[in-house]
Amino acid sequence: MNFDEWEPVYAAILEAFGFSRADDERARDVLAERSVPFDLDRFDDFAGKTVAVAGAGPSLDAELDRAREAEFVLAASTAADTLLDAGLDVDCMVTDLDKNPETARELTERGVPVAAHAHGDNVSAIREYVPTFDAEHVLATTQAEPRGPVRNFGGFTDGDRAAFLADHFGAGDLVFLGWDFDDPSVDAVKWRKLRWAERLLCWLELRRDERFSVLDGRREDIDTSALPP
Repeated sequence: MNFDEWEPVYAAILEAFGFSRADDERARDVLAERSVPFDLDRFDDFAGKTVAVAGAGPSLDAELDRAREAEFVLAASTAADTLLDAGLDVDCMVTDLDKNPETARELTERGVPVAAHAHGDNVSAIREYVPTFDAEHVLATTQAEPRGPVRNFGGFTDGDRAAFLADHFGAGDLVFLGWDFDDPSVDAVKWRKLRWAERLLCWLELRRDERFSVLDGRREDIDTSALPP
């Protein structure tokens, strides 16, 4: 995924939520000031392998065996805690720092990559938490145009960003666990974000010319009008 491909989708997300591109870019720049270039070669081993993308939904506890069977595991936000508590390794945590920054810090201290994301309303979290991480193990990301050490591999929510990250580095099979698109406990904004996560996974499976089982029974009802043909 390059930014030229991502930008029209990003523009649609900004319009849908009323987000500010300028705010996203400001957050990106704050993150860039606190980041160093990440060694992307560390993800080369994803190529051709089975990569589990763990969401933080309530179904995750019941699906941990699928993570055990995968060759690599990417965890969205608090999914990392669930996996670690179950004795499973996490190969990368993807987070916008809104729930469990202490887990992100501990993972970087262990040498585990953390994809720390900047967006318009988490500048204070970036300033507070990112300097406490081991910078060598922080992959700085943005949904805006990438700049300096801050990269953009596509995606909007923690979970679908993890999927786009795995795809960018050539993952052979993507396995989804802990994805609960109809979680009744989420608020209205999160519900709308889950609708976009569906759309983006639909776009990703089209780009990969495959079908993700997590979208089975849902695919036909997903609004893809904002996605490139």
